[in-house]
Amino acid sequence: MASGGLVVLLSLFPLPPPSPERIGYVPQLSSATLAGRLTQSTLTLEQPRGQFSHLNISDFDAIWLVVAHSKASQNFTAPQRVEDTPVPASFSQRGYYLTLMANRALYPGDRPGKQLRVLRVGNDTRCSPRTRGCNHPLPGPGPYRMKFLVMSDRGPVAETEWSSETRLQQAEALQAVPGPQSAGTVVIIAILSVLLAVLLTALLTLLIYTCYDTCGSTPISGPGEPVCVRRYDTHHVCSPPAAGGS
Repeated sequence: MASGGLVVLLSLFPLPPPSPERIGYVPQLSSATLAGRLTQSTLTLEQPRGQFSHLNISDFDAIWLVVAHSKASQNFTAPQRVEDTPVPASFSQRGYYLTLMANRALYPGDRPGKQLRVLRVGNDTRCSPRTRGCNHPLPGPGPYRMKFLVMSDRGPVAETEWSSETRLQQAEALQAVPGPQSAGTVVIIAILSVLLAVLLTALLTLLIYTCYDTCGSTPISGPGEPVCVRRYDTHHVCSPPAAGGS
């Protein structure tokens, strides 16, 4: 009878799901020497290599990257089902979403050697932000905080610590030149305009004078004056025009 009552109580007041195991790893930005480490819509993280070798994590469990606004990270609730995974399109409402799904086989503990091992967050401009796992460009400058979440078919299994706050680069707006410099710029532009007008006037005057001088001093052959005609003979000769002509 007592066991039956316990079953009834559990059905009326179900126990909350167990909390995921905490992994003492803090996601880190990639090396400062890496080009494109931070842009206006992307950031680059180091891969969490060798951080998911716990016994309760299997090779089939999904490892998600949680991207959250710094303020919303305190209210983050891990989804209990894969179907409830928040997508980038819900970021404006929830303040977080899951992306870059992987498994621990992609994050082995061996050293990568010379091969670069990073995660470029927000690097996919082709996927729809309503698609689960889409690595859509980050929607604003932030600040953002990230952590890794391991999920199985039964729900959350383990999670890392939150990263520190990260702000993206921002485009610098062109600022107007202060008053005194602006007035000086106007004066310089006015002087250059006057000099340009004077130069154009001088060039036009020189062109007119040259044309007039050339046309006024060049003789124009009349009907009775000798004309130099080129013949296609063995020699070029100048012959006077025919006197009567027929």
